[in-house]
Amino acid sequence: MPDRNYPDSDHVDDPHSGESSPNVVDLLLSQKSEKIVDAETMILETQKRVWGALKKGYEYTGPTNESEMFLRKNVFSKIDMVVLYVDLVGSTTMTLELPEEKLAIIISSFSQEMASVIRLHKGFVLKFVGDAVIGYFVATDNAIMAADNAVNCAKSMMTVIQKGINPILNQYDYPDLMVKVGLDFGQSIVVRYGSNVEAAHVDLMGPAMNIAAKIQSMAKANQILIGEDVFKKLHPVNQNDFKQIVWKNNEWKYRSRVTGEIYKVYEYTG
Repeated sequence: MPDRNYPDSDHVDDPHSGESSPNVVDLLLSQKSEKIVDAETMILETQKRVWGALKKGYEYTGPTNESEMFLRKNVFSKIDMVVLYVDLVGSTTMTLELPEEKLAIIISSFSQEMASVIRLHKGFVLKFVGDAVIGYFVATDNAIMAADNAVNCAKSMMTVIQKGINPILNQYDYPDLMVKVGLDFGQSIVVRYGSNVEAAHVDLMGPAMNIAAKIQSMAKANQILIGEDVFKKLHPVNQNDFKQIVWKNNEWKYRSRVTGEIYKVYEYTG
């Protein structure tokens, strides 16, 4: 019997999508049909904002409430999505080395810039957790496109940090920023904590949320790791940029939710 507590995922209200479900050809060509994010413009805009924050005290307006609006419209729904965790490496050391005011500006700028990259790649910013940012890419209509967007987002994050943020920080003799990125695909449930439809906290729960966090924790500095379920949905061109990780000494113990075998994780090598 169908689960009466949650509506069918086909009825998920996605404000990013007003089109009908794509056919097989559309899926296979999804990578080419997407608007390409101009990396040079993205880097320049990042540098302007970060420089303004450090030099003039520029304050970001903050992410829009698109995610909250989307979640509230889909409370108690099960939604297929790619979850992305990006975490700043070495923030504890930075806390000891930098003035509190400058540290706050750097952490805030990093978080807002990562949020901007997520939105540029058609994703939602779920929340900021300390020095980490969590995003998600709805895959209800086109899982291939969602996986490609999420992976391209992760790659753009590295570009923004290495070519956008760090050169500005270097001008002030601040240390380079490094990140770890983890992604996984799965079904998440939209949960509302309270009866107030407009004000009660909304969030996501599900295996993909948990495994993406675990995968991110296993990544090295400036490394992108993705779960097998993301890898399988990638466009073949993007798959070529990844290789499976061979774990040693039982470092990774999580098993596939489908096969029961050790869940494969892939690293970006492109």
